[in-house]
Amino acid sequence: MADPLLHLMQLVSPALPVGAYAYSQGQEYAVDQGWVTSLDEAEDWIAGVLRYSVGRLDLPVLWRLLAAAEQESVESLTEWDDYLSASRESAELLLEDRQMGEALWRLLSELQIASITLWPEERAPSFATGFAVAAKAWGIAPERAMQGFGWSWLENQVAAAIKLVPLGQTDGQRLQMRLMPVLEEAVASAMALDDNEMGAGLPGLAMASARHETQYSRLFRS
Repeated sequence: MADPLLHLMQLVSPALPVGAYAYSQGQEYAVDQGWVTSLDEAEDWIAGVLRYSVGRLDLPVLWRLLAAAEQESVESLTEWDDYLSASRESAELLLEDRQMGEALWRLLSELQIASITLWPEERAPSFATGFAVAAKAWGIAPERAMQGFGWSWLENQVAAAIKLVPLGQTDGQRLQMRLMPVLEEAVASAMALDDNEMGAGLPGLAMASARHETQYSRLFRS
């Protein structure tokens, strides 16, 4: 097995064939409605979703999934996977998670990752569950896996903003640099949350995602 850092780079690479590039998570609707029209507004939108949605749901659940994978606890993996699915606030967000999870699971199967036997369910797991199982198989430290997962989400959101706002490539790099401290804070906070502190509602994100399903013209998948 190669250095775990290289495997982490493989997992977070835009070249990973899971289709993450095809989703904007409501950002396309926000731009269409004029909520996001500039670099600063794109920063506010992405930072808000990172702090109060990804940072309070996806990342803390991933932290628990990583522990469950390390302990090879099928029961805990299933429990937190179900929790994550039940917390999705729109059909579009749930479908995105499941389709990416299915694609990742198919890839791990093709790569003959032995630890995929940790998931016995007929349905494919969420993307975060597949990510946790892959991290365990490749010896990626949980803290690094958390950073990598967050970075992958952030990079896709910035790529969406470049296309939609639109922003130039340099502005895209500027936006990533501005949001790096937010990502670090979100990861640190997620690892410290108790179970009863997890989860948060973002009505604007939920409405944007739901309305994106019927938006007249779309670049991103619904």
